[in-house]
Amino acid sequence: MAAAPPHPRVLMLPLSAQGHVMPLMELSHRLAEHGIEVYFVNTDFNHARIIRAMEGGEGNQTGRVPAGIHMELIRSEQIRWMVVNVPMTWALELAATVGVRVALFLPFSLAAFALRLHAPKMIEDGVIDENENVERNERIKLSPKMPVVEAAELPWSSVGKTPEARRAIFQTRPIPRRRPAFLARRPTCFAWLDAQAPGSVVYVAFGSLAVFDATRLQELADGLALTGRPFLCVVRPNSAGDCWVDEIRRRQRVLAHPTVACFVTHCGWNSMMEGARHGVPFLCWPRFGDQFCNRSYACDVWRSGAELRADERGVVAKEEVRDKLERLLGNEGIRTRALLLKSAARASVAGGGSSHQNLLRFVRALVQ
Repeated sequence: MAAAPPHPRVLMLPLSAQGHVMPLMELSHRLAEHGIEVYFVNTDFNHARIIRAMEGGEGNQTGRVPAGIHMELIRSEQIRWMVVNVPMTWALELAATVGVRVALFLPFSLAAFALRLHAPKMIEDGVIDENENVERNERIKLSPKMPVVEAAELPWSSVGKTPEARRAIFQTRPIPRRRPAFLARRPTCFAWLDAQAPGSVVYVAFGSLAVFDATRLQELADGLALTGRPFLCVVRPNSAGDCWVDEIRRRQRVLAHPTVACFVTHCGWNSMMEGARHGVPFLCWPRFGDQFCNRSYACDVWRSGAELRADERGVVAKEEVRDKLERLLGNEGIRTRALLLKSAARASVAGGGSSHQNLLRFVRALVQ
């Protein structure tokens, strides 16, 4: 029998999309800091893009990036644990076959997961059918501490253009042929940020999957211009770009910059966590999935944000952008609550904080 490896070995399995890969890569770094040997699974296609993006010395990686996942890899490398992105639940069967332990990783909030677990009751009550189609647009509130969610805005309701794709999401599996999106973030903006006044810049970023048509982008740009404030806008190109594996750190550098006054966001969970950690008020423009639920937390629970609303055309008009930005930036209460959220988030991940303690408990489980 081969000798056991000197360090526990863990295999990371993310869904091949930026909002899923980034948090698992961050977790990989934290585990590596505690002596865990990490194998990070990627596709040939995405791995080639990462390597191209890293030419010139940018970025870093944790562990090896194998071309695919198969039983021989797990057995030959004596993998003891798999950390599986929740949409990749097909991997549970593989784990059972090769006899490794599994930890499921949520790339979204516990509230969104709770709504998914509540789905059978919603089917029973006739709110949705077995294919997640809304039968009755009811307002759903699972607990006193959770915001109200409209049935039409359930996390899985607006994802996928076909019944088959929506059904795949509803069954907690990845969308068939979902096009990966890994976008570059160029560091040239920081010299410009350094030249702006403190608390003056509006930062706009809508994640790696949302695509806006020309009309919506023009209204957004005009609305930003009407405020007279400097703004930094990250616009996703129609074709996917390259990926920096440390992209999340670069976005956090922008949000942490003292000139940034607020964050205009699609309300993806990664963006919400980054904004909260840096004490930045949110101007929310959710597009699909769990983003509506996350918007409700920012606006109704944390009360550190405001929401952009579309007109009868389904377009967020430039006047709406201007008015909501001025209201958001003129509200001292919102700013105060955003800073309180920052203190709570940083205390959680600091030594002795709840998130830090949870990480240590997970590390102890991995080494047993």
